[in-house]
Amino acid sequence: MVRSKGWLAALGVVLVLAGGGLAHLIQTAGGVTVEDVRVPLGDGQRLSALLYRPASATADRPAPGVLAVHGYINSRETQSPFAIELARRGFVVLAIDQTGHGFSHGAAFSAGFGGPAALRYLRGLGFVDADNVGLTGHSMGGWTALAAAADQPDGYRSVALVGSSTGAPFAPEGSPTFPRNLGVIFSRYDEFGALMWGVEEAADVTRSAKLQAVFGTGETVEPGRLYGSIEAGDARWLAMPATTHPGDHLSHEAVADTVSWLQRTLAGSEPRPLDDQIWFYKELGTLIALIGGVCLLLGTFDVALRRFAPPQVPAPAGAASPDGRWWLGLLVTAAVPALTFYPLTGLGGAWAASSLFPQAVTNQIVAWALGNGALALLAGALLRAPGNPAGGPAGGQSFAGVAAAALASVAALYLAVWLSGWLFHTDMRFWVVALKPLATHHVPALLAYLIPLTAFFWISQQLWHRRMSPDASAGAQYAAAIFGAVGGLTVMLAVVYGYLFAAGHLPGVDPLFTIVAIQFVPVLAFAAIVSVFTWRRTGGTAAGAIVSGLVVTWYVVAGQATHV
Repeated sequence: MVRSKGWLAALGVVLVLAGGGLAHLIQTAGGVTVEDVRVPLGDGQRLSALLYRPASATADRPAPGVLAVHGYINSRETQSPFAIELARRGFVVLAIDQTGHGFSHGAAFSAGFGGPAALRYLRGLGFVDADNVGLTGHSMGGWTALAAAADQPDGYRSVALVGSSTGAPFAPEGSPTFPRNLGVIFSRYDEFGALMWGVEEAADVTRSAKLQAVFGTGETVEPGRLYGSIEAGDARWLAMPATTHPGDHLSHEAVADTVSWLQRTLAGSEPRPLDDQIWFYKELGTLIALIGGVCLLLGTFDVALRRFAPPQVPAPAGAASPDGRWWLGLLVTAAVPALTFYPLTGLGGAWAASSLFPQAVTNQIVAWALGNGALALLAGALLRAPGNPAGGPAGGQSFAGVAAAALASVAALYLAVWLSGWLFHTDMRFWVVALKPLATHHVPALLAYLIPLTAFFWISQQLWHRRMSPDASAGAQYAAAIFGAVGGLTVMLAVVYGYLFAAGHLPGVDPLFTIVAIQFVPVLAFAAIVSVFTWRRTGGTAAGAIVSGLVVTWYVVAGQATHV
């Protein structure tokens, strides 16, 4: 019998509050206020945004403003490293959710990604100097900034593109005079060198014909050299941080380069050394809150289970002690998700977004999950182990009681995430992994995607539970489950990024889904922990599958772009 983990729920509450409180203190340091605002988009639709306002910005002393925009399948909080450091230096920063992202209305890619409406809103604030505004965006956020610049050519003074580009496929073409005062921050190991600047290796961006045309030179572009004139509005500048495309958001160098360019081209900021950066402590705070959320979920399940379905069965049955066949099953379990990741997500690209399944990238993720579910069924037949799945999906306990405990645990986590946003204006995140509340328009999509994703977890976890050794220590059970869930993906990413750092470019794999794969290492590790934790208390699959299905579907739907 496993002892109650009520203390785990209490620890989770402490970590959620402590982490969220730390994040709030960092992003409001120096008297900055952070406000959750809505930007009119037209036809009753609105953009969601966080507005960072330094204490020095008043109607009597309007401050320089910056529109900061995240990339594809991200959200407004992703730009917090840049927003925090800019606000500390006297800039008013408007960090938006692009259309079709986060809490914003509209379809992804529509209305200039939301850039034109956001720029009008920012310039209309009484405490912003409307003639002293800059634009910055990461990846597709750069295209958002350029859409705003093209829409309002006299409404900004400079642009900082981070991991982004002018021109095709979705941005206005650049030239030696458009956009005005352009800084390009393009990392040496950016995965999107070919898409952005037409070079296979990001480090060769200096020789990109496209970049040279924008810089007005026929020669290799020199990083750090100022081309043109800031006063004339045709300045050009290149910086190349030593990181990757998603690494821009964990890079002090990329943040410093962005802040440096905007300070050079906009008047009225407050001088502060570029290496004086505190944003990482905010990232640490939201990580602590995220860990706390997991503790709260597990602890709540343990407490709720004793209320709704008191233990009535012995320890769960499972496989015999590991032998050669068991180890083979573990290796196959770990390898299959990695071996199928690129092929199945690629095939999922043919699954177009629709009113029922409105998120194109989520469709590709679901295609991968369903394919792996089918393979898990096949593996279960070929590698059948002794033991049984403990007498049914809920073990020997009431299915209704087990399901109620699972739902209660997810509800506790959701409440904690919502309260973090309400109290601290933060989500629970670290780097590319972010858990945030659902927008109202996400609910139908959640219900649609919940069925296939929960089915995947039910099938895969039931297969694993049949092979779980009840005689193994808790640590061994958790370790084996985590390895089976993400061991292959971890090796795959190590190989892909090892190749990138050695050769300068990816080994012929999709760059977007390479980055997507990064977040599924912690996400699927979470599901493995939930699976073992609930199995050890119920002897069945139901609770783990319900919790994993709900949380992962929520995570994916809230974090992906909505296309319809």
